[in-house]
Amino acid sequence: MELSIENGALLLLISAVVAMLTRRLHLPYSVGLVAAGIAIALLPFAPDVRLTKELLFSVLLPPLIFEASYYLNWQHLHKDLSVVLVLATVGVVFSAGVTAVGMHYLADWPWFSALIFGVLIAATDPVSVIATFKEAKAHGRLLMLVESESLFNDGTAAVLFAICLELALGGAITPLEMATRLGVTVGGSLLCGALVGGAALLLTGRTDDHLVEITFTTVAAYGSFLLAEHLHLSGVLATMTAGLMMGNLTALGSIKVSISDRGRDAVQAFWEYAAFVANSLVFLLIGMHEARQNFFSGWVAIGIAIVVVLLGRAMAVYPCCLLYAGSGLRVSLRHQHGSMQASFVS
Repeated sequence: MELSIENGALLLLISAVVAMLTRRLHLPYSVGLVAAGIAIALLPFAPDVRLTKELLFSVLLPPLIFEASYYLNWQHLHKDLSVVLVLATVGVVFSAGVTAVGMHYLADWPWFSALIFGVLIAATDPVSVIATFKEAKAHGRLLMLVESESLFNDGTAAVLFAICLELALGGAITPLEMATRLGVTVGGSLLCGALVGGAALLLTGRTDDHLVEITFTTVAAYGSFLLAEHLHLSGVLATMTAGLMMGNLTALGSIKVSISDRGRDAVQAFWEYAAFVANSLVFLLIGMHEARQNFFSGWVAIGIAIVVVLLGRAMAVYPCCLLYAGSGLRVSLRHQHGSMQASFVS
């Protein structure tokens, strides 16, 4: 069943109560929401609302991505961009490969199933990563590295998934074609975000009405995502680009495009609330979905999957960071361990 106004209002009420309780009990908000979702699903009068792909991608994901990228500092990101890109490309490939090999040999999965699973799980989920690290009040370089990687690796995972499907259908693909697809996906997604974000900024610079400015940021968030998805590109990368532009740019050439002072406060308050609503619904619906699953029949495969995914994440983080050990971009072991936590929450 689709999310109706009545069910949405009920879930928001539950989210608010859970937020109050978890804060008083000093518990993670996301864990409390999942537990509440499981409890709701077990009730005889539980609302029949499911976390569908359309609901997640078309409604809940764009505000989460936009809000996270809006607060990313471009100067800090630019400094560590090479580290982020290595983790989001080479790291994802390493992680997917290790996971696929482990599931094939340890869980006796067919190669195709193991590869698909490895690709899908290798890219850290931006929803859970962003929510958990902010809830833990992580800050500074660690937060920037983990958030940025979770946003950038979507493009790599999308290309790897398409390649796996083509190979499964008997197609052949060369390394050059792989690189070309990755370039087209990433470049096209960034262009979509830049076009929509730039247009929204040009319009925003022509008004000081904070309600209109909020509206333009909303259009940028959803418009960039939907345009990229329509073109079979990465909506996450597109929305990230739009958010980065609107959060950091003050001028396009000689044209002033910055949000007004009053508008900036209003925009920040709006997106903070939008992210809270989206996060709350996502984790509640995850709990409701998981309550309907039978984990006991596949507990061996689940245990193996947890181990190999953690090993795959370790093979992605530590070797990639080792490349920068002797440079000014060196990633401390503490931050590497913190980055490993992304596999626990995603």
